[in-house]
Amino acid sequence: MKKNFLTDYSLSFLAEVLGPLLRILPRTVSVCLGKMLGNLLYSLDLKHKSLAYANIRRALPVGAAPAEIRRVTRAFYQKLGQNLIDIFFIPLINQEYIQKYVTIEGLSYIHAAFAKGRGAILVTMHAGSWELASTIGLNLGLPVATFVRGQGYPRLNLVLNRYRSLQGGQLMQRDGLVSGIAAEESSIRGIKRCLQDNQIIAMTVDQGGKRGILVPFFGKEASMASGAVRLALKYGCALVPVFFTRVKGPYLKIIIKPAHQLAKTGSIKEDARKNLEDITALFENLIRMYPDEYLWVYKIWKYSNKRSILILNDGKTGHLRQSQTFAKILQDALLDRGVHSRISIIEISTKNAFLKHCLSLSALFAGNYCCQGCLWCLRKSLQKSAYTSLVAATGDIVVSCGSQTAGINFLISRENAAKSVVLMKPGLLSTRRFDLVIMPRHDNPPRRKNVVITDGSLNLIDAAYLQSNGTKLGSHLRLSKKTVLGCLIGGTTKSFPMEKGLMQKVFLQIKQALDRLDGEMLMTTSRRTPPDIEALVKEQFSGFARCKLLVIANEENIPEAVGGILGLSSCVIVSGESISMVSEAASAGRYVVVFKTKMNLRHRRFLEHLASKQYIYLVEADDLGSLIASLYLKRPPIKALQDEALVIEKIGRVI
Repeated sequence: MKKNFLTDYSLSFLAEVLGPLLRILPRTVSVCLGKMLGNLLYSLDLKHKSLAYANIRRALPVGAAPAEIRRVTRAFYQKLGQNLIDIFFIPLINQEYIQKYVTIEGLSYIHAAFAKGRGAILVTMHAGSWELASTIGLNLGLPVATFVRGQGYPRLNLVLNRYRSLQGGQLMQRDGLVSGIAAEESSIRGIKRCLQDNQIIAMTVDQGGKRGILVPFFGKEASMASGAVRLALKYGCALVPVFFTRVKGPYLKIIIKPAHQLAKTGSIKEDARKNLEDITALFENLIRMYPDEYLWVYKIWKYSNKRSILILNDGKTGHLRQSQTFAKILQDALLDRGVHSRISIIEISTKNAFLKHCLSLSALFAGNYCCQGCLWCLRKSLQKSAYTSLVAATGDIVVSCGSQTAGINFLISRENAAKSVVLMKPGLLSTRRFDLVIMPRHDNPPRRKNVVITDGSLNLIDAAYLQSNGTKLGSHLRLSKKTVLGCLIGGTTKSFPMEKGLMQKVFLQIKQALDRLDGEMLMTTSRRTPPDIEALVKEQFSGFARCKLLVIANEENIPEAVGGILGLSSCVIVSGESISMVSEAASAGRYVVVFKTKMNLRHRRFLEHLASKQYIYLVEADDLGSLIASLYLKRPPIKALQDEALVIEKIGRVI
């Protein structure tokens, strides 16, 4: 038996049994039970609660504290429980009930709409006890018909529609039938007849789905149902906004606004959009006043044509470049689907090294739902500026690179109910915690559906990048030789000691190769290059005629140095300590030569794998010159890394 069938059967049975029992109880007792039901749902309905929290987070003022968002989310669930209980009291609603429990503000606006003789459409959103609208209207002597949508549970839908029609209310649905209850032969003909008879139709304007119109809603476009607006434009009837809110306990307040003045320019499409925007803005203001009334438990911005990509930057340039590369790939993939995206970067800085390690450890105990609305560990560990930025951020996709930010990625993506993407090994955290993990082969990645295994690290190198940077750098140089060697010198790391004796051998071999090939060279160091190696570089190449570019990054860096060198060179010599730098060179479609040195197992696996695939040539320092000469003599085919294609195949998991 299907899960939906069992759920539908169970819920409809409960509704049939509970209704008569609840109506026996005093009204104040029943709303207390509704509040208890809401608290129960808040505790058990973790998936929808997470979505509601994230939606409310976007709707509240920017930077609202997690505790405040959590308070509003709980209040929403409590009122939701009370609203559900209200439905069972529809059979008891009469004029006496309305006088006792319902306050109506602006009823004259409906009577004014009636006076025009063209009928009226009451538009509302799924907020408060909107299910009582038709029953209350009928008891006030207003001929109300309700436009309803079929639910995913037919038996429960049948029960709901029986309640809706108990007091003679007319129900209309898109297919003309409402779960077995007699309805108009056609919803369109039924609506037309109601309006011609000067009746009222109650309709909602939110939850437009695929057929809706995208209009701004809390700063981001959401799909809204345009049926009410189109009908008003077509038949000239009044469009009266109505909003429901709970005052206290069983006491409700109905806020009726003046009939919307329809904008008419002659373009049906633009008129529908403009009027829907205005009505949505009106309801947005009401929801801001009563944020715990709206039905937040659905994907409000699912059909939006905009996405926000949030990059968490740990301060390491290589990691940031990888994150930016993925973000660019993601942007292009989204644009292919007609979705525009915006990238924002937040610098992650902890208060001290000890708290940084504590934060990584605490992420191990974080759950998919339990940490949402807390963020205590982030507040205690991060610098105030970083924490404030994270609390204010509302990314749809969170991207990070490296183990230090993986835990923060998990927490912030859960906070926003967003997709999470991690580049490189996520430290102690399991790859199962993220929607997409991009790991290089040398990190021994697990074979899972959400894991993309790359040969190197992601980078921005492509033909356009090389052309742009090469042109920019070349405009400042006077290159006269056909053979141009590039040289990218990194620096000392924990696993890669850059020894002066080794570098002397490397520089000697480069000079010999240049003389043998009658070539020129372009060289840059990095910010990690130690002072003694920088001094050696300047000693060897400052006055060297064949060196047409020498950049000491710690003295005067050129932004386009690396990209320009890769674009202008036909062969590149790279120190092997930086996986990012080697990957960039190997993606450029050039001969790449990496000289051997002492390194850890991880780096060795990385370099040896690329060498086995002929993306790079790994050589002893003493043999560097002869290998370069051999490459120019034999001209073997060049293989470039194509990790981007692997990522594109799996990127559908996050879009």
